[in-house]
Amino acid sequence: MTEETVTVAPKPDLPPPSAATGPVAWLKENLFSSPLNIALTIISLLLLYLIVPPLLNWIIVGATWVFPTEVIIGDRSPRYADCGPDGACWLFVRTRIEQFIFGFYPETERWRVILSFILGAVGIYGLLGGPERFRRQAAIGFFVVFPILSFWLLRGGLGLLPVPTSQWGGFMLTLVIALVGIVLSLPFGILLALGRRSNLPIVHLLCVIFIEFVRGVPLITVIFMANIMLPLFLPPGYDVNVLLRVLVGTTAFVSAYMAEVVRGGLQAIPKGQFEGAMALGLGYWQMMRLIILPQALRVSIPSIVNTFIGFFKDTTLVSMVGLYDFLNMVKAGSKDANWIGADLTGYTFCAIVYWVCCFSMSRYSMHLERKLHTGHKR
Repeated sequence: MTEETVTVAPKPDLPPPSAATGPVAWLKENLFSSPLNIALTIISLLLLYLIVPPLLNWIIVGATWVFPTEVIIGDRSPRYADCGPDGACWLFVRTRIEQFIFGFYPETERWRVILSFILGAVGIYGLLGGPERFRRQAAIGFFVVFPILSFWLLRGGLGLLPVPTSQWGGFMLTLVIALVGIVLSLPFGILLALGRRSNLPIVHLLCVIFIEFVRGVPLITVIFMANIMLPLFLPPGYDVNVLLRVLVGTTAFVSAYMAEVVRGGLQAIPKGQFEGAMALGLGYWQMMRLIILPQALRVSIPSIVNTFIGFFKDTTLVSMVGLYDFLNMVKAGSKDANWIGADLTGYTFCAIVYWVCCFSMSRYSMHLERKLHTGHKR
């Protein structure tokens, strides 16, 4: 027998690891490592210098925070003329903050809204950040008990003063629309994604038609269609209030997008996972529930949260059908004769609130990705 010689290619020469550490080394490596990076760093610092100081001066330094003396002692009501000319008029926000949050909800019954907020926060914490051993109970409480209890608190009846949905508004209404759409769109989206991948022709065709039709039109069109056409499918004499029509339309819209997100996650799962599950003798629904869907949803976390963030901001479109959501309530408040000119401050306040909510969802999605990753992602 002849011995075969194996030729090993020489390893390329690698630069030695950098021995410099500390802030200076970090700046040199990340900001001043090349002429192009130096130019981009200088341009970025110049833009920050031109934008950030004037913005902070308008929002904080030059803003009006305190009511004038005559307003404090009750001689007259506050107005935009009490604010300085060089900064934001936070007196506008302080004066109307309750209306921005509760809308036209009766003042004596607003404790019900606050209690609903607290129950929702507790439910979200138990579902997303609570102990693992109580996760099942938290899911039942959030998806079953909380919707019924919060609807009773907000709508009234059974011992509570009835409050029609026409009096709902402000940030409360924005949260109601966003939470209902987010909570319902994920399970409906999963079912639509599974239906689109189904081998049953009728189920597959119906899911494809629904997804492609809803994704092919703007959200405002879906809201108008739900508001106008939904009563046509109901028995004569049976009417549905505007809020319920909007909830149906927005949930259907987000579900269609969520279906495509979940379908992308399902396509990312290797075929061997399906074959292994079938080799174990698992049925279709067992395979999906125990093996495939957990992996697909983990892969799809960034896209799922991105869809939720986009929908949370799109809730402002409900103002087109007469609902006074958070943004529309702020806009209406700036039309008051005493606050003409305070609209820019109101829009800034809205932007800050929306940014805090969306940024919180983004950060939690990153935490969830780190928590659930299996060591295979790069």
